[in-house]
Amino acid sequence: MPASRGTKVVTKNFGNEAAKAIAGYESLGGYASLKKAFSMKPQEITDEVKKSNLRGRGGAGFPAGMKWGFLPKDAKTVYLVCNADESEPGTCKDRELIYWDPHQLIEGMIASSYALGCHHAYIYIRGEMMREVLVLKQAVDEAYSRGYLGKNLFGTGFDLDLTVHRGAGAYICGEETSLLNSLEGKRGWPRLKPPFPAVKGLFGEPTIVNNVETLSNVPHIIQNGGQWFADLGVGKSGGTRILCVSGHVNRPGVFELPMGITTRELIFDVCEGVPAGRKVKAVIPGGSSMPPLNESELDVPIEFDALMTDPRIKEVEVSPGVKFDMGGGRTLRTMAGSGGVVVMDDSTDIVAACARIMRFYAHESCGQCTPCREGSGWLARVCTRLAEGNGKPGDVDLLASIAHGIAGNTICALGDAAAWPMLGFLTKFRSDFEAKLALSPAAKAATEAKRRIA
Repeated sequence: MPASRGTKVVTKNFGNEAAKAIAGYESLGGYASLKKAFSMKPQEITDEVKKSNLRGRGGAGFPAGMKWGFLPKDAKTVYLVCNADESEPGTCKDRELIYWDPHQLIEGMIASSYALGCHHAYIYIRGEMMREVLVLKQAVDEAYSRGYLGKNLFGTGFDLDLTVHRGAGAYICGEETSLLNSLEGKRGWPRLKPPFPAVKGLFGEPTIVNNVETLSNVPHIIQNGGQWFADLGVGKSGGTRILCVSGHVNRPGVFELPMGITTRELIFDVCEGVPAGRKVKAVIPGGSSMPPLNESELDVPIEFDALMTDPRIKEVEVSPGVKFDMGGGRTLRTMAGSGGVVVMDDSTDIVAACARIMRFYAHESCGQCTPCREGSGWLARVCTRLAEGNGKPGDVDLLASIAHGIAGNTICALGDAAAWPMLGFLTKFRSDFEAKLALSPAAKAATEAKRRIA
């Protein structure tokens, strides 16, 4: 049965200070799943994760079990890396998971490492998360002291070390191959793929990179079974979803919710509506790199496939007996992403908001790929002058042209992260851009020149 709105899987210990310490975590049933995990064969754990329909919670929503299955069968050295470099604007869930329940993540990494044949795992955490890294390091030390990490775990002869590594605040290092380069002490530049990390990753060895929320779900999948987790979700997406809601809502925050909840329910039921009773104008559904939804698209579930273009999917079951018609693959052209939901009411200056997003990606571009290095800065400059009332005739079409030139033409998805929202805002709110342009001196002068000629 799909999860009810009150179902809590990975956030059930939020607000409980005792859960941060290993004794408190154990008293709440923590680390119990490891006894079951180590009684299973590694492949059995992977099979349960596949059955669970657990999808990556870091952005792309790729099936975790399928990713694990890409490891070469004859790999002698395997690494597991937890991506805790949470940097996507609007996203703040992983830091809360680490702060309130660090042992849950560690437990998930231990079980996952056993399944993958990994003997040295890493947590790459964003350098600015000082509050979280202190809690996490303490939890790792406690896990070693209890024998959950180190030599001969549970008497099986399986050894595992876990290293916490702080990044230096580069958004690009949230991309998995940039993260691996940084972890190796190199410049955080993305790598060409293939080969993919599962074949050639950290130190040239097969590597699995998973998000904090993804790995935090693993103990619950092992303890309760993959089918249980799959049944909590909808369609091809198992479990619940953590959403971080900010912007124009009365109750912003981090919420664990059913996959079938719609954006409208999220805003008006969970987050208690929009301040001053204003109308919703736009919603970014999964972090600032995702194209926006407009007000007419709020009745779509937050489930991964429902927000994407997939002509194979006709409908998804959002609750028992209630199905959402996908219209034969309606093209919303956005993604659930990292779960960072940003709500904008009808007072929002859409062009200024878009310009702010463009400046972020221009600043964070690593500079390796010409389309991204030059294009993101170009987008930022043109969109900013338009937002400030200094647009030039043709700027709106120029923005679309630049974005099209970036999308799909870079080594990693940072170029897409700038292009997609730009194209999304232009497609759904072009009138806002045109209205802003019409007020600029250059546009007024061009209009007057045309009038005189006529």
